[in-house]
Amino acid sequence: MTTPASIDQLPTDMLDEAQAKAELKRLAAEIKHHDTLYYQNSKPEISDAEYDVLRRRNEAIEARFPDLVRADSPTKRVGAGPAEGFAEVRHSVPMLSLGNAFDKDEVREFYARIRRFLGLDTAEPIETVAEPKIDGLSAAVRYEQGTFVLGATRGNGEVGEDVTANLATVVDLPKALEGNDIPEVLEVRGEVYMRKDDFAALNAARDAAGGAVYANPRNSASGSLRQIDASVTASRKLHFFAYAWGELSEPPGDDYWHFLERLRAWGFSVNPYAKLCPTVDEALALYDEIGTERATLPYDIDGVVYKVNRLDWQDRLGMVSRAPRWAVAHKFPAEQAETVLENIDIQVGRTGALTPVARLKPVTVGGVVVSNATLHNEDEIARKDIRIGDTVVIQRAGDVIPQVVRVVTEKRPKSAKPYAIPDHCPRCDSLAVREEGEAVRRCTGGLICPAQAVRRLKHFVSRTAFDIEGLGSKHIDDFWEDHTIQRPGDIFRLHEKRAELAAREGWGEQSAAKLLAAIEVRRTIPLDRFIYALGIRQIGDATAKLLARNYESLDKLRSAMITAGAERAAEPHEMKKAETVGEAFAELCNINGVGFSVADDLIAFFREPHNLDVLDDLASELTIEALAAPAASSPVSGKTIVFTGTLETMTRPEAKARAEALGAKVSGSVSKKTDYVVVGAEAGSKAKKAADLGVTVLSEAAWLELAGA
Repeated sequence: MTTPASIDQLPTDMLDEAQAKAELKRLAAEIKHHDTLYYQNSKPEISDAEYDVLRRRNEAIEARFPDLVRADSPTKRVGAGPAEGFAEVRHSVPMLSLGNAFDKDEVREFYARIRRFLGLDTAEPIETVAEPKIDGLSAAVRYEQGTFVLGATRGNGEVGEDVTANLATVVDLPKALEGNDIPEVLEVRGEVYMRKDDFAALNAARDAAGGAVYANPRNSASGSLRQIDASVTASRKLHFFAYAWGELSEPPGDDYWHFLERLRAWGFSVNPYAKLCPTVDEALALYDEIGTERATLPYDIDGVVYKVNRLDWQDRLGMVSRAPRWAVAHKFPAEQAETVLENIDIQVGRTGALTPVARLKPVTVGGVVVSNATLHNEDEIARKDIRIGDTVVIQRAGDVIPQVVRVVTEKRPKSAKPYAIPDHCPRCDSLAVREEGEAVRRCTGGLICPAQAVRRLKHFVSRTAFDIEGLGSKHIDDFWEDHTIQRPGDIFRLHEKRAELAAREGWGEQSAAKLLAAIEVRRTIPLDRFIYALGIRQIGDATAKLLARNYESLDKLRSAMITAGAERAAEPHEMKKAETVGEAFAELCNINGVGFSVADDLIAFFREPHNLDVLDDLASELTIEALAAPAASSPVSGKTIVFTGTLETMTRPEAKARAEALGAKVSGSVSKKTDYVVVGAEAGSKAKKAADLGVTVLSEAAWLELAGA
């Protein structure tokens, strides 16, 4: 089977733990490099679309491997720090970035997420304000008593550059505000840009003088604003569109649209295409309208931004990572290309998933040579009628990996035939089955399948699992091939083969001693990391922590899963309530974040005799410690809480998220282990059961007071 030439060509859903770690390291360095070129030097090497691809790939890997998120992750920072030659300005309110949407379905999902998070009825309108996304340089301008006193670039979002003198030369930036109701302190944020005609004139003058020309108006605006000599900036005719606020001495009002009107009244330039859109359809219609007129606009734009209009909703939605939940940038489509799909290979993942990968005739898309693309699953192949030999359209924009968009059917050769996913694993020849309700076909070989066994071993030693320093992906491959390591417990018996290790090519006594010492350090491990290291399908770090908190020891977890498995076997069909199956199964399903699907995968793991043998083997080698109790930083830290009934001030997901953020454990059912039951309207049987068990029952108001909300 052919494999991609490098990790950066692998689809994210095919990366193992070690590959993901390496890829996140590469992406962090590469994105930082491009941020410096873009924000500090105004000389980007890649297009915005290519940059978006890097960001999306990084975000996708972090979503799949949340414990691999680096301290220097691009999702934790915005832009780049101040360049030399400028004083630093620390933003009193961070200047964050925006999440992106690349098609209309993603925009509709943005609206749907808002509706779900806020618990809005389907009839409740979600007004947004849509504005062109100016391709310029973000800046903040501060006014005191209506007078301009300070200007700064965004920088890294926390600290920017003091460019007060330069911003004072911007054509349409007011030096003193007009009108009434001007706050004592007003920080306005917006985009500095250069018009296309001014850009052309500037480049013509530079070319005539024998100087280097700028690549585009955005680079020109950035370079012009960040001149040490403000008189140079003044000669460049920069402009400013206002669209947000930072520090304010008084509330901005009730909605965003009226804040924009206040900005206009004070003398700021607000984009004339900004529009209040009562529905998603009207927002998307404006996107189409602006896209049609994009080429004729006097300035560059690269998309449309949608912002929730109600400011109280913005406050409730809050932030996630480096971006607000209440806004999204709908980017314009990037470059696509045609090429020939020469073959389809199957790659086997850690959980046995068979994923088809298109092998393409190499083609350049957005400056990047693409030779592989994901085909996702057999349904996707059938839906698009993709065949070997087809000419296909591929794209990178809007996705973290190359993707086949469609087939150019008029160029289809007569020899092309529909492709069928194999029903046996290409690595171990075990039966590959597709379970009801699943999109993927999976190898049933388990640990006897080399692809799964090796990937699981790599996951086992990865940073967020056992984190065994010096036992990398290449070593696991080598040790597997020569039968030195065949299952996890073999790692902790490597000391018995110390002489063989030292004699291996490229090793030596010092390398062997270093690895064995790293292994010894990991003979004691917290239960949550142990659970995560097992590589059980759907069990990420967060779920592993939940299981460790609820079951406290491996013996208790194992016993509960075996009991739950017996209960489930007696009721194998889909059911509406876990309680109808049995107590152990109900306790498992009622852990917040664990549902029927996750429960069934856990049970399946503990049902397999070879998995139990692996556990016995590991237990004989390790000391597995209970998860440390959360710090008592709030009155509900470490408490088990059940929410029931309809809450008035927030949705249940919002309430659960707040409780967990305060260190509480959230459960779906009431038991003797429950500390508090928070009851809303129509609470039902859970409130009665709490009373019968003597569990403390709280009203919503009492809960908010206890939680300090």
